[in-house]
Amino acid sequence: MVARVLEASGDHTTVAEQCLCSDRCHMFECFDIANDASYDVAMSRYPLKLPVDLKLEAEERAASQGVSLNQFIVWSVAEKVGALRQSLDDPNFPMVTLRRGAAQWPRAVIRGTGVHVRTVVVARDRWAMPVAEIAEEWGLTIAQVEQALAFYAAHRTEIDAQIALEETLEAEPVR
Repeated sequence: MVARVLEASGDHTTVAEQCLCSDRCHMFECFDIANDASYDVAMSRYPLKLPVDLKLEAEERAASQGVSLNQFIVWSVAEKVGALRQSLDDPNFPMVTLRRGAAQWPRAVIRGTGVHVRTVVVARDRWAMPVAEIAEEWGLTIAQVEQALAFYAAHRTEIDAQIALEETLEAEPVR
């Protein structure tokens, strides 16, 4: 069974179809219909299943920003796709990703972890830890450690600069 909700605001009408086959199913389709005919061509319909708690949080955030759930989801997906387009990741190292920190400088991190590549490099080069010990200490696989070290070999200048900057900051007295 499907419930259809029409929501009009300004020059857009949002149509939401939600599956009501069970109280645990929250599959719904949302799409905007503009008053001009060309808009229908630009938009597509896509059924989307969301975990209940994620859907509720998205609804709350959409409401707090004064937009429909559909607009919030479109905006969120567009933001994520835009970020991926600007990705600085090196495709030769799929286990390593670049994240921007608080200072907006990209930092190489082992994908799916919070472990920085520079941490692995310091552990091996300064603390003389073998690869297997590094993997065990930080909950990584040997393949992740080896790829982090290969990434370092390919991007030595950037990683060494990060390590040097971190050491400089650590050496400065706190005021």
